[in-house]
Amino acid sequence: MRYLSKTTAADKLATQCLILGVFEGRQAGESLNSLSTDTLTALKSVLKKRDLNGKCGQTLMLYDVPGIRAERVLLVGLGKKKNLSPKSLASAMEKAITQLNDGATRDCAFLLPPEFADKSEIYAATRDTVLAAEAQLYLFDQCKSQKDRPLHPLNKMTLISGSRAGASTVKKALSHAQAIAGGMTLAKNLANLPGNICTPSYLANQAKKLGTGNAKLKVSALGEKQMEKLGMGALLSVSKGSREPAKLIVMEYRGASASSRPVVLVGKGLTFDAGGISIKPSANMDEMKYDMCGGASVIGTLKACAELELPMNVVGIVPSSENLPDGAANKPGDIVTSMAGLTIEILNTDAEGRLILCDALTYAERFKPAAVVDVATLTGACVVALGHHTTGLLANDDKLADELLRAGDAINDPCWRLPMNDDYNRQLDSNFADMANIGGKGAGTITAACFLGRFTEKYKWAHLDIAGTAWKSGDKGATGRPVPMLMQLLLARCKLAE
Repeated sequence: MRYLSKTTAADKLATQCLILGVFEGRQAGESLNSLSTDTLTALKSVLKKRDLNGKCGQTLMLYDVPGIRAERVLLVGLGKKKNLSPKSLASAMEKAITQLNDGATRDCAFLLPPEFADKSEIYAATRDTVLAAEAQLYLFDQCKSQKDRPLHPLNKMTLISGSRAGASTVKKALSHAQAIAGGMTLAKNLANLPGNICTPSYLANQAKKLGTGNAKLKVSALGEKQMEKLGMGALLSVSKGSREPAKLIVMEYRGASASSRPVVLVGKGLTFDAGGISIKPSANMDEMKYDMCGGASVIGTLKACAELELPMNVVGIVPSSENLPDGAANKPGDIVTSMAGLTIEILNTDAEGRLILCDALTYAERFKPAAVVDVATLTGACVVALGHHTTGLLANDDKLADELLRAGDAINDPCWRLPMNDDYNRQLDSNFADMANIGGKGAGTITAACFLGRFTEKYKWAHLDIAGTAWKSGDKGATGRPVPMLMQLLLARCKLAE
């Protein structure tokens, strides 16, 4: 959808639908009070009829409202006035956008609540409104022969701010939000594709397309022979059971000088995970196409970086493979040697994500990173611990962990830090190798991070376990998380986030 910013008086703007907020208890708020006397009188008369109370997400469509140029007015409940926040506004707008998109409205205008006074509130309200709208408008039908799309989809939204100073903040937020939404859409599209289409080679080709014609973004993909020369025995052991060759996708965005140390993002790219010899139960195994959501989110984040031309260096690394049962596949008890030279006893072939990540994390050293963040649908234990709302966070650096916590809170993509110390590390002890790839039944999310931590001792590192937040079961699909959190982190490092 196209987004515009204007300071035009809301009642003077020609649009098919003007969206106005109403607070719980039918309180008009400053949005309505800024309108002409005739319009305000008419709207207050409607509110007295009690068809809309103002609870968050309630809507009421009105026609032929006097004193305005808009063809329709959609009143949207914003909840209690004292609880108004960018997050609650976004929640309310979800319902409004869905209603308009399902109807005959092609363009709309939304008067941002004047109750948002300072720049940070205006920025967040604008950004979150756009992200909410894009989430509601997202549709994945690439694999359907018959497309069931709205006849008259919503395709333009104008956000009205009350001042010129506010308008500049709105424009900035719109730019950031559209780039983040574009990155999320790419991540969702890649993740929602089935494993027979989105193979490691396909994923690599999609990443390469982003670099075509972009001088600041260089994309390459290492093949298995190149990885073998580098000694990536852990990563390559996972792909042995698949006919699809593994790829190591490397995306180098250069927005600053060559001497500026980059932030490196590493994303798990298992395009399908059957568990290998330690095969998964058949129920819901189709959802294991989502085991590449970490890699998809890294690719989506690099897309957004390039679109915004961030003044920093960012590297994305996506180790990509399939994990299938085969005569050549890893067997429980096998021992492999990682790129770091550490040997790993594979006690469970379904703990393969850490095997491909550990070699990618070692590869990240060559970029002399300022920080490394890996993103992975790594453990079912994280879903047990945090459910589907919050991403798991573990780190070897407190400052980096705090940056991610703040970033997640700021953009409604939260994470929660879990402990990681030597008591958990001992669960990975092996009698036959330097370490085992699992640490027993307890603390599975933590021991998985402890495993990765053994390959990250040369730099500041954080691990995001998105097993509970990367997709929604059933027909809802991928969420595009944690692209928002990663972009908020990078924008804050560039001092561009409000």
